[in-house]
Amino acid sequence: MKKIYAIEVDCANCANLMEETAKKMEGIENASVNFMTQKMTVEFSQQADENAVMKKLIKACKKIEPDFNIEF
Repeated sequence: MKKIYAIEVDCANCANLMEETAKKMEGIENASVNFMTQKMTVEFSQQADENAVMKKLIKACKKIEPDFNIEF
C-alpha cells in the first residue's frame, strides 16, 4: 500500500536523511521525501502495521529534525 503524507521539514539535507532512514525501516518497501512540495511518499510492505511503522518513522525523523511534523 502506498500513501502520501504532508510533512513539515526545514532543511533539504534533513529531508534526504529522512528518506534514507525510511527506506531502511522494517515494514517499508520504498519511500521518497520531496522537500519542495513537503510530501513524503511511503510504500508499506503487505504485512506491515501502518500505524506502528509510522510511529517508529516519526520518532526516527524527529531525531534528525526535532520540529519535524507529519499529517495523517
